[in-house]
Amino acid sequence: MNHARTHAPRHLEVSRLTCLRGEREIFADLTFQAEPGTALLLRGANGAGKTSLLLCLAGFLHIHEGTIAWQGRDPEQRPGEDMHFVGHQSAVKPGLSVNENLDFWACLNGGSTKNTMSALEAAGIGHAAHLDAALLSAGQTRRLALARLLVVPRPIWLLDEPTAALDAAGDKWIAGLIDDHLDQGGLVIAATHLDLALKPGDRLNTLTLGGDK
Repeated sequence: MNHARTHAPRHLEVSRLTCLRGEREIFADLTFQAEPGTALLLRGANGAGKTSLLLCLAGFLHIHEGTIAWQGRDPEQRPGEDMHFVGHQSAVKPGLSVNENLDFWACLNGGSTKNTMSALEAAGIGHAAHLDAALLSAGQTRRLALARLLVVPRPIWLLDEPTAALDAAGDKWIAGLIDDHLDQGGLVIAATHLDLALKPGDRLNTLTLGGDK
């Protein structure tokens, strides 16, 4: 399923970024850029700081030094209103139905619930819409989490291990979502230790973070 509109461009400039967790330095002096219509794949060993970097970019984690500048935002727009963050934990409420979970996220993100069923169908779990989310398999739960990307269009996607628990068909589905998002001028930053089945080309970039310190 494609988004209904072309995304407003967002540019990212990160300069000399240093992140600490407690007193431990996760990464230091990190500088890079990301442009609309491109995907930046974060690579590195466990503990290299991929998730921490995503949390910094989303504004969930305090940065120790350096700057993160998102260009293209409306001055009246609050940080986070133009991005989706999907962490490696799916954050699904097991006591709600599949449909209710996605309705909740649509409303939380300021969108409408009118696209919920079409998003679930696109994710391949429309048949489970009225089941309790607790009954889903790990792969179906991941598909539900990723279906949030479809119910409220936002130009920035921050994804942490998006293909975790997905089968080959799920890998192909999320790759298609990312390709469509880039085609429409969206920006994707994804931490992954697996190859994503994206279209080849100069719109794909890789940033490799160092190992454990």
